[in-house]
Amino acid sequence: MSSESETVAKSRPEDVGLRREIGLIGATWASETSIIGSGWLLTAMGAVVLAGPAVIYGWLIGGVCVIILALLHAELGAMYPIAGGTARFPHLAYGSIAGISFGFFSWLQAVTVAPIECFAVMQYASFYWPGLYNPTKGVSTTSGFLWTILLMAVFTAINFLAVRLFAQVNNVITWWKVAIPVLTIIILFTKFHGSNFNPGGGGFNPFGWKAIFAAIPTAGIVFSYLGFEQADQLAGEIKNPGRNLPRAIIIAVLLGTVIYCLLQVVIIGATPSSLLHHGFQGIPSTNPVLIYPFAAVAGLAGFGFWATILHIDAFVSPFGTGLIYQTSTSRVGYGLARNRYYPQPFQWTDRNGVPWFSLIMAFVFGLFFLLPFPSWKSLVLLVTGASVLMYAGAPLSLGDFRRKLPDAVRPYRVPWAGVMSPLAFIIANMLIYWSGFVTVWKLGACLVIGYILIGIFMVFDKQRPPLDWKSAQWLPVYLIGFGIISWMGQYPLKGTGGAPPINTFRIPFWWDFLVVAGFSLIIYYWALATSLPREETLNLIGRQSGLDELPDTGLHH
Repeated sequence: MSSESETVAKSRPEDVGLRREIGLIGATWASETSIIGSGWLLTAMGAVVLAGPAVIYGWLIGGVCVIILALLHAELGAMYPIAGGTARFPHLAYGSIAGISFGFFSWLQAVTVAPIECFAVMQYASFYWPGLYNPTKGVSTTSGFLWTILLMAVFTAINFLAVRLFAQVNNVITWWKVAIPVLTIIILFTKFHGSNFNPGGGGFNPFGWKAIFAAIPTAGIVFSYLGFEQADQLAGEIKNPGRNLPRAIIIAVLLGTVIYCLLQVVIIGATPSSLLHHGFQGIPSTNPVLIYPFAAVAGLAGFGFWATILHIDAFVSPFGTGLIYQTSTSRVGYGLARNRYYPQPFQWTDRNGVPWFSLIMAFVFGLFFLLPFPSWKSLVLLVTGASVLMYAGAPLSLGDFRRKLPDAVRPYRVPWAGVMSPLAFIIANMLIYWSGFVTVWKLGACLVIGYILIGIFMVFDKQRPPLDWKSAQWLPVYLIGFGIISWMGQYPLKGTGGAPPINTFRIPFWWDFLVVAGFSLIIYYWALATSLPREETLNLIGRQSGLDELPDTGLHH
């Protein structure tokens, strides 16, 4: 047994063709530049319109939820520092069926973010070039669509730089991206109106807790926090990952939470009181305060120069986030090819260690998501749901590894993992539930398409992994059962705009939270009870050790 324990401690999956050239700052900024993107520019005003000033509670709740999920990712990433980690941990714990499902959600959320950031650029750029965005319909125009394609092409081109040089470029962009929101908080605090927290006499919390919970995914709060996992996706290229990776994730999340909560406070307090006779909900949809919130509020407050800076930042912040997500999409594709779910060209790397084929495919597939989702808000809910489903794989993986591989090397250990793992799984499912049934069924449709495409790929792969049905017997019950709960639940809310909800509202509010929590615990412990045997997990880790592999570049052998 001692020799086996020594083998477990030393056995780690490794990647081939990638280079470890990113330090602590680079890893932290990789996550931070994803967190501080278009969300800070557009979410705060939309959130207060949906839920009133009490939406500040939504930011705090969302921040706590994301911090708990981030801690689990920090342990997993340090334990197994491999590219596209979020797409690969469930593969090691539960085999191919679960690995395909969570892996596809990892890739889906990554590939859709760059188009979202491009939409945000077009929306703010319409201040100078109105032909890019239609404020009445809330969508990009044909010109905006074409410029979005060009911007995504630029993301792709920069990603062909060597990872060390790319990290340096990203570091410069991220210093700017963090500095501008912080300075905005300081500047707008000088124009603070305490009465705005009771706008139009409607009270601090005019719509109740149900609206606050709905705002967490619907208004883009969770979307704004997304990105902490970028350090995990780049784990195969981080120096000293056992030390740097968990620190990078934790620092990035804490910094992002503080910045976003303060931004929500100042946008409420600095909005001119003359606009709030009927509350934030009474502001016309074509008002600049709703189209480019912080820049408009700064201009109305007399800070014209800073409004100009914010319009510039409206290009820089989404640009940096779109850039790093194009990076992570290529690494997730690389990781899925290493799992043999995606065609092997996805793991071809060039002489700079860049998975070039996967990067090009990230651009191509990203274009498809520009077509059916013509606005920023319409994409946000889909990517939020896909992201949270991806995050749900982490607590399942961590709980299994703690039980099955207690002797593995863990440079960072989550405290009280026996409680934190099931709690994190409940949190992930609660965030999906608040997104609403419309989002849930769209995610289900995307998953079916993903199963079909991946199934076709695997049919032609003679070295494809066996389908581990037994260890994923809980998965269809989880997906279908959660869809039924969502259909019978309270989200999306009635009267929140757009198409009428298609859920039935049969489970009463607050009881629905108990149902989601109870169902989550059943699935969690069922998954742990039926996961892969220890020997099979060790075999999967050994097959991805990279020790006997040569880099396959697709360019030369």
